[in-house]
Formats: sequence, structure tokens, C-alpha cells
Amino acid sequence: MFRFLKSKNEEAAPPATASPSVGWRERLLSGLARTRAHLGGRAKTLFTRGKVDAALLEELEELLLAADVGMAATRHLLEALKARAKAEGLEGAASIQAALAAAFVDLLAPLEAPLDTTPHHPYIIMLAGVNGAGKTTSIGKLAKYFQSRNKSVLLAAGDTFRAAAREQLLAWGERNRVTVIAQESGDPAAVIFDAIHAARARKIDIVLADTAGRLPSQHNLMEEIAKVRRVIQKAEASGPHEVLLVLDANIGQNALQQVKAFDAAIGVSGLVLTKLDGTAKGGVIAAIACQYPKPVRFIGVGEGIDDLRPFVARDFVEALFA
Repeated sequence: MFRFLKSKNEEAAPPATASPSVGWRERLLSGLARTRAHLGGRAKTLFTRGKVDAALLEELEELLLAADVGMAATRHLLEALKARAKAEGLEGAASIQAALAAAFVDLLAPLEAPLDTTPHHPYIIMLAGVNGAGKTTSIGKLAKYFQSRNKSVLLAAGDTFRAAAREQLLAWGERNRVTVIAQESGDPAAVIFDAIHAARARKIDIVLADTAGRLPSQHNLMEEIAKVRRVIQKAEASGPHEVLLVLDANIGQNALQQVKAFDAAIGVSGLVLTKLDGTAKGGVIAAIACQYPKPVRFIGVGEGIDDLRPFVARDFVEALFA
């Protein structure tokens, strides 16, 4: 039987909401501290040379690679910087930094695509990712985000392989006061199928469907998550309306392989970049923009329930070079 279950696991309870006195900009600055130290702080020393020459470009290349920007994006950014230096005759640290920041914004801007849930009702969002990426936590935060925009939400506990995931999602459901369709064991696709029908009957706006964590190398398990997508389409021919891949910002260039593998299996339409918590190398977002330009729908910069927001390229870059 499918039902709303009460959480029995206190450890699964979601963290407290961040203090309202701590604004989003401050949390973003804190979350990108490590990347800024690699990029903004050390690059500023290079920029004081006052000109874009071979020596500066070589050292800047090392900094970009250390920040997980990746070779392709690094070359793109350096070429853009050289072109601007030639066209505008850049001189001085401030103008060079501004030019590099502008190149970053130009690269990341195409990823800035806020999620529009209005075309379908209910709007079905399927979430996927490897174990530990922050998928279940992101679902809880997304529920709060959509509720703050006057949307009703229903959660589907489709990770039936890991009891802790179900308990964690149930705790988020209690915290957000939303229904969670769950089953103690069984077929994850069946749980999500039932959740979609429940949402339709209750006139719910958003369905957030959790799935079990998968490693891209586990082909049989990737096929199981592909089955979940096919079952969603049986319940709703137009669904899923969004397939979000949750990526841990700490994994660096491995994120590219995850995007490629999950996209091949389930057709990823957007990304959630989590754990930008001060230790992550957030430059990987530039590598994604250059090699696998999927929209970054949301970024997470902390453990609080409000610490997940839509990605804004200019805000992100300003935090890098603050």
C-alpha cells in the first residue's frame, strides 16, 4: 500500500532554515570561497602586472585548471581575454579582471534558464544523480522553493532501494507540510506512477519524483532509471516535463561524465549544482557550459532549506571575483 509515512529517523530530519539575516549574496560568496581563492584572489595578483602577455596567460591557465574550469573552457576564456585585450588595449588590474569576468558571464549566460512550470498541470519533475550528490535534500528544498511561489507540491519517494532516502524525504515532507507518496519496498516506477495519479486527483501543481542513486558505469541500474522515465510517460504522455540531474560541485571534472551518461540514459533537461559550501571548486560550471551546455536550473550553497536558488550567471561570476 502507498501512503504518507511518518519519519522515525531523527537523523534524517532536514537542517534548520538559514538565518534570515544572512542574505543570498553572502551565502553565495561563502559557498564560492574556495574557487574565489583559486581564481579571484590569486588572479588579482597577476592582474597587477597591468598587461595581458604570455606570462600572465600561462599562469592564469594554471589557476583556471586548478579551479576545475577544465581545459576546453580555460582555452575559451583565455582566447576571449586575449581578443578583448587586443581590441580594447586593456591596461591595469581592474580592466583585466573586468574583461575576464565578462568572458565568464558570456560563457555561463546560456545556462541561465529559469524553470517554467506553467505549461503542464501537474508538472512532473524527475530527479536523478549518483548517491551522495544531494538529490533527496534538493527535492526537499525545491518543495519549499515552489511553495514560496504559491505552488502545491507532492513528493514521490522513488528511491525504494535505500530506506534512509525514504525516511529523509518523509522528513522533508513533514517539514514542508506536503504529501509524500512512499512505499517501504517495491518497484520505484510504481511509486512514481501512483504519485502522478494522486497529484492529478488532488489538482497538485508540482510532482517531485526521487529516484535511486546510480553510478553511470552501472549499465543495468541505469536501465532501471530509464524504466522509471518510461513509466512516467505511461502515466502522463507529456511527462516527465523536466529531468533534473543533481551534481555535487565537489567532484570536479567527473561531473562532465555524469552529465553525458545520464543524458544518454534518461534525457537530462536541466542541472542542479549542489554543495557549493566553501570547499567546492565551482569552476566546473564553466566546463559544463563549454562541453555539455545543459541549463543550470538551481544551485545550492548550504544546508538550510532556503539555500537552493535559480542560477544567475552574473551573480555567480561576481561572487567569484568579489
